[in-house]
Amino acid sequence: MAQALDKARWETYFDHMTRILGTQLVEIEVAGLGIGDQIETDWVPMTGITYDPKDDIVEIALEGVDHIVHHPAEILVEESTAGIAWLALTDASGNRQIIRFRAPLALPRSA
Repeated sequence: MAQALDKARWETYFDHMTRILGTQLVEIEVAGLGIGDQIETDWVPMTGITYDPKDDIVEIALEGVDHIVHHPAEILVEESTAGIAWLALTDASGNRQIIRFRAPLALPRSA
């Protein structure tokens, strides 16, 4: 079951995730009433993710390109005993960016 991340934890959670991430294959799906449902990236290497509270953006570093979510309103994490299966970031416009990991990303419990 997906859990919402408290906004106060976003920066440290993503910093911790980036430190242990290595390179993971991800797919990013973008969905919203005004834009429909589309695959933005199809299983490309992800090398990092950060939240910048000053600019209020989440930056997802991918091989060759970055995906930026402006003014995220909510971040959900689907985590099981195997690790993180996906993240869903909803921006202020209500568009949702879903980041799916090809293989679950195992994070130590200190995140």
